[in-house]
Amino acid sequence: MANNYDSKDLIVLEGLDAVRMRPGMYIGTTGPKGLHHLLWEIIDNAVDEVANGYGNKIEITLHKDGTASVQDNGRGIPVSPHPKLKISGVEVVFTQLHAGGKFGDNNYKYSGGLHGVGASVTNALSRYLEVTVCKDGKKYFAKFESIEKNGKIKSGVPVEHLHEVGNTKESGTYVRFLPDDRVFKDIRFDYDIVQERLKETAFLNKGLHIELIDERTNKRETLCYEGGIKDYVTSLTMDRRPLFVPPIYIENEVEDTYVTLAMQYVDNYNENIFSYVNNIPTPEGGTHEVGFKTALTKVLNDFAKKHNLIKEKDVAFIGDDFREGLVAVLSIKMKNVQFEGQTKTKLGNVEARARVEQVCSQGLTEFFNTKKNENIGNIIIEKAKGAARVRAAAKRAKDLTRAKNSIEGSMLIGKLASCTSRNPDINEIFIVEGDSAGGTAKQGRDRYFQAILPLRGKPLNSEKKRIDQVLANEEIRTIIGAIGTGIGEDFKLENLKYNKIIILSDADQDGMHIRCILLTFFFRYMRPLITNGNIYCGMPPLYKVKTKDKEVYCYTDEELAEVTNSLKNKNYTLQRYKGLGEMSTEQLWSTTMDPSKRNLIRVTLEDVMQADKEITLWMGDDVAPRKDYINKYANFNKIDTFDKKLEDEDKNE
Repeated sequence: MANNYDSKDLIVLEGLDAVRMRPGMYIGTTGPKGLHHLLWEIIDNAVDEVANGYGNKIEITLHKDGTASVQDNGRGIPVSPHPKLKISGVEVVFTQLHAGGKFGDNNYKYSGGLHGVGASVTNALSRYLEVTVCKDGKKYFAKFESIEKNGKIKSGVPVEHLHEVGNTKESGTYVRFLPDDRVFKDIRFDYDIVQERLKETAFLNKGLHIELIDERTNKRETLCYEGGIKDYVTSLTMDRRPLFVPPIYIENEVEDTYVTLAMQYVDNYNENIFSYVNNIPTPEGGTHEVGFKTALTKVLNDFAKKHNLIKEKDVAFIGDDFREGLVAVLSIKMKNVQFEGQTKTKLGNVEARARVEQVCSQGLTEFFNTKKNENIGNIIIEKAKGAARVRAAAKRAKDLTRAKNSIEGSMLIGKLASCTSRNPDINEIFIVEGDSAGGTAKQGRDRYFQAILPLRGKPLNSEKKRIDQVLANEEIRTIIGAIGTGIGEDFKLENLKYNKIIILSDADQDGMHIRCILLTFFFRYMRPLITNGNIYCGMPPLYKVKTKDKEVYCYTDEELAEVTNSLKNKNYTLQRYKGLGEMSTEQLWSTTMDPSKRNLIRVTLEDVMQADKEITLWMGDDVAPRKDYINKYANFNKIDTFDKKLEDEDKNE
C-alpha cells in the first residue's frame, strides 16, 4: 500500500459521475425503493407544475420494453440557452446537479423538489432518457445515454442535443427513461407501488387528473378526487366505524402558507395524523403538526367549557384525549421549506406552527360554533372523556408497576439474559419465541453484546386493546422494561439500551403471527424505534440439506430449489426446521445469530399511511375486510415446496 498521498490522488467526479458511483446518497438504495424513486422524481416535477396552477393532467405509462414515461400539460421545461452554461434549459435540468427553477420564488410558489437533483439523478441512473418539450407553439426533443467505454461508464451524456422537431398547439413535458440494469438488479416497476403513490398524489391535489397505464398487462386507471383530502379521509375510514360523516374540512391561506385539513373520528383507540408539506409526506411530523394539535386542543376545551360538558369529578383533558380515534390529513403548501434531515420526514419551519394554528383554530371554532355541528362536538367530547378515564387508569397502572419495580427490575429477573456490555451502540436483544428456543439462544449467544428475552406465550394484540389493557399484559411490560425507552408520550429514544431489537420467531404461521403482534405494538406505541431503524426480524433457515461432504442451510424455497437442483446426482438428506427449538446451540448461532453469517430484515417505514391501513386490516377488530382480502388474493391451490419434494421422493422410492 502506497504511503504517499498528494493532490494527484484526489478524484474529481464530474457531472453525473458522482451519482453513479454513490447512488445510495441520492436515492437511498439500489433495490426496489431506489428504482421507484427514479420515477417519483419525474412525477414530482410534473406535480409541482400542477400545484402551482400550470396544467391539470399527468399521464404515467409503464411500457412493455421496461421504460416508464411521464407526461404533463404544464408550461414545459425551458428550452432557451442558459446565460452562463450556454446549453439549453433541458440539458441544464437533466445534466447538472442542483440546478432547476425551484431555488428562487419567481417560478414556483410551492415546490417539493427543493434540492434540484431529481431529474438529473434519474438521467444518471438510466440506460437512456428521452425528453420531448412542447412550448410556445414548437416541439423539441433531446436524448441522453449512459455510455460505457473502456470499462467506464459516463452517465447521462447528451447524444441528441435539444432540437426542434415540429409545431404543436400543446404545452408540457414528456420524459421516458429506461433504468440502468448495471445499477439495479431488477428494473421492473411494480404497478401496485406506483398506483398507491399516484392515488396519494391525486388526493393531495384536488382536481388533478392522473392517468396510469400499464402496457404490460393492459391495465388503465384514472385517478381524480374533486374532494381532495376530504375524500382521502373518507377512504382511510372506509374499513372503520366513523362516529360522524362527512369529515370536517378546513382550508385557508395565511402569509403565503396554504393550509388544508380534513379530519374524522372512528371507533377505536389509535391516533392517526398524516401530514404533508408541498405534497411530501412528513411521517415524523414537525411544526405544522404541532400547530394543528395545539389548535385542536384549545378549540375542543373551549367547546366543552362553553357547553358545560366538563364536571368537577371529570378527569382534566389533555391533547392526547382529544386525539383518540382521530384520523386526520393535514396538507400545507409553503415557500422556503426547511426539513430536518436528508429524508425530508419532519418539518422544521418555525413560522409554520403559528400559521397552521391560526387557520385550524379559526376554522374549527367556526365549525363547532355552528348549531348543526354541536352534536359532532358532543360526540368528540364524550370520546375524549373515555380516553381521559383510560389514561388515568393507565397512569395508575404505570405508577403501580414502577413502585413495585415490576418493569425495571424484578419482572426481568429470570427472563432477560442481559449482556455484559453497557454500550447501547453495539448491544442487541433477541426477543425469542418460547422457552425452548430462548434457552438455546441463551447458550449460543455472544454474552458480551447479545441479550435474550424469551416470550412465554403470545403477547397481546395491541391493535384491539386500550392502553391500560396493553400495559396489563405481562409479556408487553417485560418488553418495555427490557428496551428501556418507555412508550407513548413517555418514550425517550436516548434511553434505548440496544441498538438492534431482533424479533426471532419460528418460520411457521404461529411464528409469523407473533412477529405481526410485536410489530403492531412497536408501530403503535414505540414508532421511533422503526423510523430510527432499530427493529429487525431474524431469519432462521427453513431447511438443512446435508450431503456426505457438507451441510447447506436454505432460507427460502427458492434457495432450496437451487441447492437441490445442483445435487441431482448426489445423495442428500433434507430436514425442515419446524421451530427454533429443533436447532442445536451451534446451529442457531451459525445460521441466525452470528453477525458475520446471519440474515436480518430491517423493518422500515416508507409509507406511514399504507402501514396504518395494513395493520388495521390484518390486526384490527373488523373481520369482513380481512376476509374479503383473503378471498380475493389468497392462492389456496399453492403446494408447499417442501411437501412437494417429499411427495416426489416418495414416488421415486
